[in-house]
Amino acid sequence: MEAFFKTHNYLIEHLQSPVRRGLMDEINWNDRLIGIKGSRGVGKTTFLLQYARENFDPNTKECLYINLNHFYFTERSLIDFASEFRAKGGKVLLIDQVFKYPEWSKELRFCYDNYPDLKIVFSGSSVMRLKEENPDLSGKVVSYNLRGFSFREYLNLMSGASFPAYSFETILENHQEIAKQICDEVRPLAFFPDYLHHGFYPFFLEKRNFSENLLKTMNMMLEVDVLYIKQIEQSYLPKLRKLLYLLATTAPCTPNVSQLSKEIQTSRATIMNYIKYLTDARLVNMMYRVGEEFPKKPARVYMYNSNLMYPIRPMAVNPQAVRETFFFNQMQKDNRLNEGVRNAHFLVNLKHNFRIEENLKGKINPELYYAVEKAEVGGDNIIPLWLFGFLY
Repeated sequence: MEAFFKTHNYLIEHLQSPVRRGLMDEINWNDRLIGIKGSRGVGKTTFLLQYARENFDPNTKECLYINLNHFYFTERSLIDFASEFRAKGGKVLLIDQVFKYPEWSKELRFCYDNYPDLKIVFSGSSVMRLKEENPDLSGKVVSYNLRGFSFREYLNLMSGASFPAYSFETILENHQEIAKQICDEVRPLAFFPDYLHHGFYPFFLEKRNFSENLLKTMNMMLEVDVLYIKQIEQSYLPKLRKLLYLLATTAPCTPNVSQLSKEIQTSRATIMNYIKYLTDARLVNMMYRVGEEFPKKPARVYMYNSNLMYPIRPMAVNPQAVRETFFFNQMQKDNRLNEGVRNAHFLVNLKHNFRIEENLKGKINPELYYAVEKAEVGGDNIIPLWLFGFLY
């Protein structure tokens, strides 16, 4: 166990990524079993280590980070490890890569029931259904979602500012005042194109080729987060990769399921299941008409965030698709989005119709809201697109 403490301390000492303050403050850390879900690359490991660094002196050995992908856990059970850690004064066990460990949900439940003085915080893939697929944890685990950087978080990081987040309704009501206050301190449009290209995933801070790194991450999402967790045979990976490519090169699109089934040589039902898996892995987003949901065909399929659009076909990225993808991605955390009506791209919370534009030209429809990319400060029903990156 001493070796794990040495690794824990080394990781804490070399931690450089910024603290994800929003989720850190949102979590009720008094709960005894906490799950942190998120797609690959958004910083789940870093988040666990940040919590340890903020709240525990490493010399006390009350908190310990472990990775269940370690070979050690092919021989030693999680239950035995947790028991020994607790006996030596441990209070909080931070567990990464939990899905790599067989029977993980049963052993977490055992620890929850038998070690009431031990808190466990674990990370897992966005593909995991913690409660639906793991009845052992139902009613016991409290789960949270860690997302990639919002534009606000990226802007704060790159500019050294400390702008707060705003609710959707607050932005609708006070967007002019908010935008003016922000623009008095920094020019958001100077940072916005870079965010759209590479600002969502924290690993853009690493001294590596971002596009190559993101391509590797996308392939890992397919190979591990989809195939491994969903227990799909490896031989189906080429079909999943081709489907993602076809969707990425046409998104946002209304998927032609019959045509996709012919190109990928599989059934229509399988195509829909694959699109759902890609959605769970946070590679794509599905948007439905009001009153419809999966397994019906979505009205539109988008990439999950704008960064994902560039590595696949960097010379053929559609700027309007990027704008719409950004809006969908930033809005969906606490809002419901459906296909828009009355010439709108999106219907938000069954109430507000939005068009996403680069610039405003021509007649303005007073029944719509306009999210405009080139606007620094808006007016009335015209809101800067970048400001919707301040929702978290």
